[in-house]
Amino acid sequence: MRAAREDPVGAFEVSKTRRELQVVTSVIYCLLGAGVVFGYAALKPVLIEEGVYKEYCTEKELDKGVRVCFEQELRLNFMFTAAAVATNVCALVVGAILDFYGPRVTGIIGSIFIGIGSLLFAYARKIDAFDAYVPGYLFLALGGPFIFIPSFQLSNAFPASSGLILSMLTGAFDSSSAVFLFYRLAYERWSHILSLRTFFLGYLVVPLFILVVQIFIMPPTSYKTVGELVKQVEEAEQRLAGEDRYADEDDDEYDDDEQLLRRERRESVVSEITSLLGSKGASRHQQKEETKREVSGVWGAMHGKSVYEQMLSPWYILILLFTIVQMTRINYFVATIRPQYEYLLGSVNKAILVNEFFDIALPVGGLCAVPFIGMLLDKTATPTVLLVLVGVASATGVLGLLRDIWAAYANVILFVLYRPFYYTAISDYTAKVFGFQTFGTIYGSIICVAGIFNFAQTGMDAATAKWFHHDPRPINLILLIFVSVIGGILWMWVTVKSKKLKRTLLEEEANRAMANENIMPGGYGGF
Repeated sequence: MRAAREDPVGAFEVSKTRRELQVVTSVIYCLLGAGVVFGYAALKPVLIEEGVYKEYCTEKELDKGVRVCFEQELRLNFMFTAAAVATNVCALVVGAILDFYGPRVTGIIGSIFIGIGSLLFAYARKIDAFDAYVPGYLFLALGGPFIFIPSFQLSNAFPASSGLILSMLTGAFDSSSAVFLFYRLAYERWSHILSLRTFFLGYLVVPLFILVVQIFIMPPTSYKTVGELVKQVEEAEQRLAGEDRYADEDDDEYDDDEQLLRRERRESVVSEITSLLGSKGASRHQQKEETKREVSGVWGAMHGKSVYEQMLSPWYILILLFTIVQMTRINYFVATIRPQYEYLLGSVNKAILVNEFFDIALPVGGLCAVPFIGMLLDKTATPTVLLVLVGVASATGVLGLLRDIWAAYANVILFVLYRPFYYTAISDYTAKVFGFQTFGTIYGSIICVAGIFNFAQTGMDAATAKWFHHDPRPINLILLIFVSVIGGILWMWVTVKSKKLKRTLLEEEANRAMANENIMPGGYGGF
């Protein structure tokens, strides 16, 4: 039997202290659990050292004393690939559960998933019935969206600071990959006491913490958006005006005490919402949104169209193809950075240095990039944003072909700054082009389909090892060509269409201006 969905509440109905506690708490648990699986590059050396999947190595490989054998490498990377796919695919499910059952239930499900993943990883060696590492990492990945996505609605807890809250949450997600970095650093010093089992049993504190705060601190239902609050103010003001008229017309029958109480309640609501939004909050918010729409150049391109029409348009097909290729590149690089640079640099020690630099730069780069991403997207036309996306993607592709140490570090720096920008830009493009009415379906389908294509990484791993003798450049070159060609076509399409949209808007404004002149008294065509 379906439970009734609770209506969202106004943030002014909850104490400021409690709302502050909710925001801080969500940032903490997102930092500890939202995206830990993307710290795979840091965890992988520990998995190899602990002998995970070593039983699949051949006697010949063991005799050679290879650091990681072919089958072991494939299985370890598949574990990450499956987790990355699950993270993207489950976004649609998370959205549906969040919409119907609210953020608390969604967060509790996330805590259970993370707990299951931790237990499977901790006892994987003792489970003979099935390979527990893959489902263990999979559940850790599934828990991330279930705790991260519901946290977004907390930006409505303080509408005047919504941008800051979203930046903090996004930064926490990007930085959560550092959990495995700190574990690896501790493991290198105390490996005799910090086995995988010990770490993941200790990590159970995180899902337990999430479960407790979801029950006792976090809101059971979402907070109202700025638009909903503004509408509530307008309705309250209309009721106040209506009561004034009624009181003037029928003073004898109207209960003064009752009128006063109702009026005080509504005036209080108006005052609290105005205070929550900040000085001139609603009008300022509206003006800000209109400016962003004008700057983008693509706002409304597919608004009002059916999902079917939107999905058949080049606007959708091109961004989907670009996302498939680029998401595959991003996750492939995370999974294979060390073996790639072992070959390119011809040195295990240099590859280790690059890998360790990447482990630190990934969370730090996300934190550094987040404050500038929103500003860039708000103040830059969408064709320009796409040009930057394609340009940087091509630059990282070229750097991935070079065998110099400076190119390796430059590639890592560009990558860690580009990754959060890329994901944010895709959602920004989707909202502006297709609108919020179909945003969940369109964005969810893009991420879902692109995530499924990430299974191609297993084939890319096998091809690199068997066909190209561990040389990563052929695969990197193929991906570079795909992303440059598809990205270039996407940029040209959007640029041309943006100019047409702008011209259409100017013509409509000119027609409206002429119509206004025609009906003005004394104007051309007037009386």
